[in-house]
Amino acid sequence: MTKQTFSVQGQSRERLDRYLLRSLPEGFSRSRLHRLFDEGRVWVNGQKAKPHHRVAEGERIELEIVPAPEPAALLPEPISLKIVYEDPFLVVVDKPAGMVVHPAAGNWSGTLVNALLYHVKTLSSNSGPLRPGIVHRLDKETSGLLVCAKEEGVHTELSRQFEKREVKRTYLALVKGVVQFDQGKVALPLGRSRADRKKMSVRYLDGKEAVTHYEVIQRFKEFTFLRLKLDTGRTHQIRVHLAFLGHPVLGDRTYGKSHGLPRQALHAATLGFVHPVQKTFLSFESPLPEEMKTLIERGEIP
Repeated sequence: MTKQTFSVQGQSRERLDRYLLRSLPEGFSRSRLHRLFDEGRVWVNGQKAKPHHRVAEGERIELEIVPAPEPAALLPEPISLKIVYEDPFLVVVDKPAGMVVHPAAGNWSGTLVNALLYHVKTLSSNSGPLRPGIVHRLDKETSGLLVCAKEEGVHTELSRQFEKREVKRTYLALVKGVVQFDQGKVALPLGRSRADRKKMSVRYLDGKEAVTHYEVIQRFKEFTFLRLKLDTGRTHQIRVHLAFLGHPVLGDRTYGKSHGLPRQALHAATLGFVHPVQKTFLSFESPLPEEMKTLIERGEIP
């Protein structure tokens, strides 16, 4: 158990919970903070405080931090997994929408990692104990192709290719409204949202570079079918960029609306990279999911 103290600078009148989420290390979750409020472990000027308290200049905030509970050991789970390629060094999978990539708070089982541990006996440890083999990620409700590493050296080389933008990736998306231009580029820096740390937002002054290219495949009365390519791989990049343009991904409940769809209409359709050991270029393609195909055939939002 540790205690942290903050002294408020400036007359912000910001909610105490938001002030603390900005002040605490990245990764400290909103739910964990509110448990500390519920347990009476947050004080302002020596008095127990509520999340909605508005902070004022000169106030002394004390926070008693209880260590987060240790996660349960990762277990292999006999979950169906579509493996499109496998060799002794790596495996390429086609992730369904609705599957979380790796365990985290609230999702300690049923993830892609749990499935991989059942189907693939050896995975690299480069990304830590909760993310064995995971080189890159897709959002829970995004479907499509992922490459996972079995060996540390293979993992390191694949990560280098992603960092140097040598990996070829194409996404397909259905977005709200009619996109005006046939193609374009969105170059807007992204960072953690100040209002909600679970979301990302455009941050002109302190965001990280993020570049998304789009191309119109087909326009409909209420939505547009897009092909997208990334120069960077920021969290929620495509979803935030498109929402900023006024064309959120259909079914995206975080940055848009559900539109009556069971998942967000975003799919990682192609993936290409140089095999770290064999030195040959591998390329894979995943067919458009039925939910997106049905919407295109219908030509209108249900």
